[in-house]
Amino acid sequence: MSLLETAALTLVSPALLAGDNNPATNPCLDCGACCSHFRVSFYIGELAGENGGQVPLDLVTQMSPLRACMKGTEMGGGRCVSLRGELGQPGIHCAIYENRPTPCREFDIWMPDGSPNPDCQRLRLALGLPAVPPRPDAENDPQGPSHPNQPDQPAAA
Repeated sequence: MSLLETAALTLVSPALLAGDNNPATNPCLDCGACCSHFRVSFYIGELAGENGGQVPLDLVTQMSPLRACMKGTEMGGGRCVSLRGELGQPGIHCAIYENRPTPCREFDIWMPDGSPNPDCQRLRLALGLPAVPPRPDAENDPQGPSHPNQPDQPAAA
């Protein structure tokens, strides 16, 4: 995995999309590119069980004593076992959306300044999907999503 891909999986910024089921405003609902490209590895404390985690055990591969990975993504470039639907088609979604691991929760379509995430753009274009435009609220907010007069945006898919 490249340094750019690793950085993309660690983006922590508010996003516009949680609860947005409108394909016209939520680019994730006809994509799935990130779910079929990145290795989704995370700390084993996120696994369902006694430790309070919520990622289902039967959907992961243990990679090391402290790291697990979503099945299908172990080598990078593979489709996550939880992804349902066809890439680039309406209705594609995560079967464990509410229980998805941290890398999935933190991967954002837009950068903090509202510009599109370059990794998201690259993967969408490789699928033949249109580029994501700048975040709709970014053009009116020169300070980005952390502006004190703007409420936090919900998390992305």
